Amino acid sequence: MKPIPVSFHLGPTPLVIHTYGIGLAVTFWFAYRYFERRLRSNGYPTDWFSGVFLWIVVASIVGARLLHVVTNLSTYTADPGEIVQVWHGGLSSFGGLLGGVPTGMILARRRCPELPTMRALDIVAPVLMAAWGVGRLLGPQLMVAGGGHPTHEWYGMYYAGQVGKRLPVPIFQAIDSFLILGVLLLIERYYKDRPVGFVLAATMTLWGLTRFYEERLWLGEIGHLGSTLVQVAGLVLFAAGLAVMVVLYRRQRRGASPPGAEDTEDTAPADGILTGAAANGELATPPA
Repeated sequence: MKPIPVSFHLGPTPLVIHTYGIGLAVTFWFAYRYFERRLRSNGYPTDWFSGVFLWIVVASIVGARLLHVVTNLSTYTADPGEIVQVWHGGLSSFGGLLGGVPTGMILARRRCPELPTMRALDIVAPVLMAAWGVGRLLGPQLMVAGGGHPTHEWYGMYYAGQVGKRLPVPIFQAIDSFLILGVLLLIERYYKDRPVGFVLAATMTLWGLTRFYEERLWLGEIGHLGSTLVQVAGLVLFAAGLAVMVVLYRRQRRGASPPGAEDTEDTAPADGILTGAAANGELATPPA
């Protein structure tokens, strides 16, 4: 079995198209349409989002690349030209979040003041998981050195730039992401009196745990700074999310107003709690 092609020529021209880049573009488009649909289903306007989304894309890519370069500095110091060659892969998931999420929060607050920040994060959390799953299949799966540890198992795959069969980690990650997405949608459907921020906290808990064991079992290199940082970040995200879930649940049980509820009483279309059919957040096929 040959490795999956990572680039091809467009017709007789010398222009080279990288499948990794096409995959990223499709992933961002999917995230845009899905988030737009979730905003609309929860009663919020969407006309402000297109301009904001462009800034989120730029900030996510820049943040993802910068953190990857910093954690692999020796590699890029030896060959600085590789820094801009994003089509070879090398985007940190945590760097993308550090760049894209704060950018989106700031701009959303300015362009759509009727959308409280915590409510926005609850709405976007399933979108991030869905996009992460799609992105794994259309990104790392189609790039140079996209596989994990070497393997002789039947499910091993060949990847460009790597010798022998490798664990198809992008496929494993996509499965993890879609499972998390399913859990989040079940929470939205059946935990209708949940406090604001609970979906976000559940996402932090589940995704942080999966990022830890993915790196630990399938991708990590012993003693490699970048791998160690990913594992630490995953555990920190898991612990923080779990703590927030417990606090929110206990506050609700005591009858206290959840954080952010006071911001939604007068401005949100609901009463601070996502309820009814508008809160289901089912994953719908984005319109063409």
